[in-house]
Amino acid sequence: MADNAKTIKVRLVKGLRGVQARHRLSVKALGLNKTNDVRELKDSPQVRGLIQTVSYLVQVVD
Repeated sequence: MADNAKTIKVRLVKGLRGVQARHRLSVKALGLNKTNDVRELKDSPQVRGLIQTVSYLVQVVD
């Protein structure tokens, strides 16, 4: 990632079993596959929207 770009670290804290297909796609779009996966993503309105959609499955890490 670029040094001057703000980033957000996101961790998948719950499994995807029994979750709506649309929410599974949102988690996949964030680049998370397995429980406890962590991704560092560029802070943008699109990423914030995805995180808000699946807020019960993910956690923003410091």
